[in-house]
Amino acid sequence: VVLLLFVVVVCCLLLLLFVVVACCSWMLLGGRGSKMLTFVTGNAKKLEEVRSILGGSCQFELRNAKLDLPELQGEPEEVAAEKCKLAAAEVNGPVMVEDTSLCFNALNGLPGVYIKWFLEKTGHQGLNNLLAAYEDKSAYAQCIFAYTDGPSSEVKTFVGRTPGRIVPARGPTAFGWDPVFQPDGFDLTYAEMEKEVKNTISHRYRALDKLREYLKTQK
Repeated sequence: VVLLLFVVVVCCLLLLLFVVVACCSWMLLGGRGSKMLTFVTGNAKKLEEVRSILGGSCQFELRNAKLDLPELQGEPEEVAAEKCKLAAAEVNGPVMVEDTSLCFNALNGLPGVYIKWFLEKTGHQGLNNLLAAYEDKSAYAQCIFAYTDGPSSEVKTFVGRTPGRIVPARGPTAFGWDPVFQPDGFDLTYAEMEKEVKNTISHRYRALDKLREYLKTQK
């Protein structure tokens, strides 16, 4: 009888241990069956903005990773899709990458995807100087998100655009070219806007909104 009781107690303890381990694993994986989605960026402000836009509507737990991906040439959607494939191979799971452009209509879309390097070399004033000889100061901000479930899955791309114009820099200068882009229908630049307002009209919001709707259809 004592031996039988001992066996029962040991079995109960093992069962309890199994339940505890299972619960811990469940919580570490995000709970409720949620999966981890890796956003390829080393920019903390960009990650914060994406989280704010997605809110609680995304069934994934979002994390970021700074990956050393090659700089590719080509059309923006093709570049984003190829980067997404390379990132998925490294992450080995759901991943999304972003490709952002600032396109001046007078320059047939330049600087486009090269805006980061133009800004680094010329500064905000330099971006204005590019249009000094043109009356047309119109531009559009474009964001492309590429998403895939993993290395062997198809890549989907989602494009968002916000039209506007290039103006002398106004507002905080901590977030790229935001101070020189004034979206149509507003008297403020991206940099001067409250986050809550910007996150409802920005190119990033429009691309993410399409991605969010797509993710809702996925199980």
